[in-house]
Amino acid sequence: MNLQHIKNNSYALAIGHVLFITSIIGFTLWLCFAIFYQQPFGKYVLIIGAILFALYIAIYSRFFFFFIFVTCSLLWYFNIEPQQNRDWSPEVSKLLSVEQHNHQITLHNVRNFDWHSKNNFTEHWETRTYNLDEITGVNVITSYWMGPQIAHTLVSFNFAHQRPLVFSIEIRKERNESFSALGGFFRKFELNLVAADERDILYLRSNIRGEQVYFFPIQLSKPLAQELFLEYLTTAQELAHQPRWYNTLTSNCTTLIFDMAQRISQEPLPKDYRILVSGYLPNYLYDHHALNQQWTIKQWYQHAYVNPRTQQQNQTSKQYSENIRKGLP
Repeated sequence: MNLQHIKNNSYALAIGHVLFITSIIGFTLWLCFAIFYQQPFGKYVLIIGAILFALYIAIYSRFFFFFIFVTCSLLWYFNIEPQQNRDWSPEVSKLLSVEQHNHQITLHNVRNFDWHSKNNFTEHWETRTYNLDEITGVNVITSYWMGPQIAHTLVSFNFAHQRPLVFSIEIRKERNESFSALGGFFRKFELNLVAADERDILYLRSNIRGEQVYFFPIQLSKPLAQELFLEYLTTAQELAHQPRWYNTLTSNCTTLIFDMAQRISQEPLPKDYRILVSGYLPNYLYDHHALNQQWTIKQWYQHAYVNPRTQQQNQTSKQYSENIRKGLP
């Protein structure tokens, strides 16, 4: 065996060892976050134990033990089931349920809270009836709370003889629980679909939480608007039957809307980083002519800004919905 061959073997072993150590560090870091956000009993003891075991594997190069370590961890994690029976926060305590007779849709547990502050509200859950033939428009709403890149996305439907209805895909929080983008990667939250009055769910964001809310009427044919509405109802029924996990990146308020739009679209929708960086979704819609082209996108943001039009106190649902549409095509 010549010297060059020995050197090549040494390099290969060194690279293999580095990859092995990197894999141990990466997987152990992921596991520690998973344990932390799942909050099992004695989570800090489990985290310390995982780190110590990983160190043992790394120091003594126990490849078989690393395989067992990964396998057991993944079996634990992917067998954590989403639940329907937790102590839910009041605003997500009820699940939307659906009855359909041809084009007549009855929705139970439509939320219409009166918000006085973040922790002071009057609960109202309503039963509403809609006719698919009376859909007159669809609106995309983006609500910003942490800079221009990230927004919560909601979709509102207009009806000829009924108040608009907003659908919001979001986490189903437990009582006294708060949103964590990082926790959303680790099965921290169940997925939820809220159907609500505009004066409830948009006022909560613009006036109570102080988020920056933008309202964009989109250009969508009536048949496609009807199909999108039905997609939301299908999602509600699926979640009622089988709960799912929210995921910050792959199963969130924007990616799920995009998935629904893909299913009803006659042609595949262009994929774009702005589906993931949800704050730029209006720019995506504008570039693909889903927004009226009479304004530039900069002008659209100026006209679509909801907050200045929602400061009047004690607005009815009708007044609120009219005010947020003022000046829009």
